[in-house]
Amino acid sequence: MGVMQIRPHDKRPSEASCGIGMERKRPEPVRWLLMVAIVSLFLLMLLFFGTSLKQIELVVDGEATVISTRADTVEELLAERGIEVDEHDRVFAPEGELASGHRVEVVNTRPVRLTDGGQTFLVHAAGETVEEILADAGITLGAWDRTVPDLKARLADGDALKIIRVKKELAEVEREIPFETVTREDKSLPKGKQKVVQEGEPGVLLELVENVYEDGRLVASRVLDSTIKSPGTERIVAVGTKREVAVLSANSPNIETITKNGITFGVKKILNNVTLTIYDSGPESTGKNEDHPLYGITYTGTKVEEGRTIAVDPSVIPLGWWVYIEGVGFRKAEDTGSAIKGNKIDVYYEDADEAPFGKKRGVTVYIIGPDKPKGL
Repeated sequence: MGVMQIRPHDKRPSEASCGIGMERKRPEPVRWLLMVAIVSLFLLMLLFFGTSLKQIELVVDGEATVISTRADTVEELLAERGIEVDEHDRVFAPEGELASGHRVEVVNTRPVRLTDGGQTFLVHAAGETVEEILADAGITLGAWDRTVPDLKARLADGDALKIIRVKKELAEVEREIPFETVTREDKSLPKGKQKVVQEGEPGVLLELVENVYEDGRLVASRVLDSTIKSPGTERIVAVGTKREVAVLSANSPNIETITKNGITFGVKKILNNVTLTIYDSGPESTGKNEDHPLYGITYTGTKVEEGRTIAVDPSVIPLGWWVYIEGVGFRKAEDTGSAIKGNKIDVYYEDADEAPFGKKRGVTVYIIGPDKPKGL
């Protein structure tokens, strides 16, 4: 019975065991809640980080790449990528926060020392060749403009670039055509005298000229076409051919004194380039036969004599005057002839066929005067 009485006591441990078991099962819902919270937080973070990642097309100096980024602004994106830009570089991007699909372009520029039309300044432009730099800077070239270096040349930072502005202009230019001077013989004027009959007038030549300017300076000029606007007129000068009548007299002064064949005499005039011919008393020379009453008689009434008588042009050598003929000797002007004109002298010989010459040219004759030289 005593044993039986402890049965209730025996039940306590069993009840205690049951009690303890029930206390351990109570935390199961908390654990599940904690696990759900952790999973939810993970999913939330995954969702947050997943949705904040953006796909952006980034273009730097023409090279494009698609990148993933969580940057919200262009500044954050450039800093994230380590891309530095200065005040002269250019950045092209949509306004507002960045979103997937946006395009961000960075164009880096560089300094170029540019001389354009003679003026030098510094420009910042993108590109490697001269052509690319000019296009980026918005500088256009004319049809004849050129660059130094040429358009295909590559430039480094700080290199100099020169633009030579070429301009071509057409101009009409009038130029003077010098007049010509022509001479015409005039028998009414004394020999050697000149007279202007017509004054000359210069002509006018119209030229179409192309002028080439480089940076405002004329460097070349060429004639494309020319026409005569006015031919002008020639200058006409009359030259006298009339022989002057010898104005000589016994009182005319001697121009010089010379000695020929041992005889010294004064000279009143010297004739150059005289032509000598031969004549005799026969009909071939005078037209008179021996039975003619004036046969052998000179124009001055003297009897012809070889070694003395000559026929002259009285307007050149006065009749009755003595002369000295180079190569012939002293002679006296006693006769005339229809063919004896100007600087021409007919020398008398008894027989023309026996004369030492038939005709001479370029002979010098000294006019002495009416008195026979002393010693002759």
